[in-house]
Formats: sequence, structure tokens, C-alpha cells
Amino acid sequence: MVIDTHQHFWKLDRGDYGWLTPELETLYRDFLPKDLKPLLDEAGISGTIAVQAADTEAETEYLLSLADTHDWIRGVVGWVDLAAETAPASIARLAAHPKLLGLRPMIQDIPDDAWMLRDDLRPAIAAMVENDLTFDALVLPHHLHHLKAFLAKYPDLRVVIDHCAKPEIRNGAYEGWAQDMADIAENTQVFCKLSGIVTEASTDWKPSSLEPYIAHILGIYAPERLLFGSDWPVLNLASDYKSWHEIAMGAMGDAAKSILSQSPKAAYPRLSS
Repeated sequence: MVIDTHQHFWKLDRGDYGWLTPELETLYRDFLPKDLKPLLDEAGISGTIAVQAADTEAETEYLLSLADTHDWIRGVVGWVDLAAETAPASIARLAAHPKLLGLRPMIQDIPDDAWMLRDDLRPAIAAMVENDLTFDALVLPHHLHHLKAFLAKYPDLRVVIDHCAKPEIRNGAYEGWAQDMADIAENTQVFCKLSGIVTEASTDWKPSSLEPYIAHILGIYAPERLLFGSDWPVLNLASDYKSWHEIAMGAMGDAAKSILSQSPKAAYPRLSS
């Protein structure tokens, strides 16, 4: 398997993508498996993980239905309201589908920066661990000190940091993000996705704009804890699939094979082969 561990699908008439407005002209249309498959074939990618883009269980079920009809969609990272009393039951129900790999709360959009530390999440986190699901952490740099506490609070929970925690590349912000990411890499077993950073750069970005950030991630995470993700089609706001894939492959070098083919199974043990 050669896996893109982070991509999205959506169908506008489903109506549960609150963030997706006509102002986002590049993204304001349907993006479906038929649109992605040619790009995967060109890049030599054999499978993907579809990640939630709406905070509804209905969207998770929609993504699982796409995975049922497209073998190359190897798994889904979905969504459940982890603070709800019904969360453990919802998790157990959704996890009955073998292609549910994990869950992703939309932490970047939650007003309370310390939300992940709330005690009312404990039953849901326990249900995730019980069902062997991975927690995708959609965090920003200012969340990282809370994430450190979260990782200490739930040592049995497998966690993947999405998009390298979205460093503020457009503003040249580096030191605080780099130190916090290094602390997490050194002191936990968290995984990290090399994904979603092109859209954090300025509109006139060049590959050199990304280099310090990519080099740092490659320096602090061993290949077996790194994942490749395209973040397609959000990627289209700033680049395209081929260009990002080439940048990432060039940066990963000899580690690319491990990152694309072995690490996904470590991060998502329920991943189908």
C-alpha cells in the first residue's frame, strides 16, 4: 500500500458543511472519488484515508458509504460529539464498520482552547481506546501546550497531529511552534501528518517557504511516526496534488517508502490492506 492519509470528499447538497461558503470559490463544488482517482494514479498512490469535513455523524456515515463502494478508500476518520452523553454508544455503533479508523474533533474551530482537557470527554476517549480508534488532533500552534497535557492525560490513546499543527508560515512564525513540536515528538509516541502546510503559507509561496518547517518535522519525527497527506481538495486553494506530492517526496527522500507504506498501518491499525 502507498497511502495518502488525509483527503476529503464533499457533496454540497448534503448541507452540513457550515464552513464551506460561495466565497471559497475554488472549493465550492462537489469533490468526489471520481475527481481524486486520476490524481492518485498519476502520483502512484494506491489508497487513501478520507477525513471528515463536517461535524456530523451523518457525514461520517456518508464517507463510510463511499469507502464501501471504492476499495481504494482504505478507511475513514470521522466525527462524533465527544462531549455528548451518547458519544460512547455512537462510537461503538460507527466502529462496527471495519473502515472507521479514527475520529477528529474540529479543535481549531472550538472557542475554548482547552476543550480537549474537559473531563466530560473521558467516556468518549475510553470508547475510542476500547474500539482501537485513533484521535486526529486538528490543532493550531497555540493549542500545543494543551495537547501536551492531553497526551499525558490519555497515555493509551493513539494520536495523530494533523497538518504539522498548522505553523503560521505566512507570518514567518517558527520558534515557538518548533519547540513545542519537538517537545511532543521527544516525549510522546504521537504521529504527525506532513500535510496541509501549503495553505498556511502566503499566496506567493515558493518551495523554499516550506523548507524550514518540513525539515524540522523530518528531523524530530522518525519515519515510522510520520504520515503523508495531501489535504485534497483544500490543497487546491494554494497548490495542486502533483506539485505538493513532488515537494513532499523530494523532502522525504529515502524515508518516503516507509512513510507512505508502513507508517499508516502503525498510526491506524484498523487500516484495511
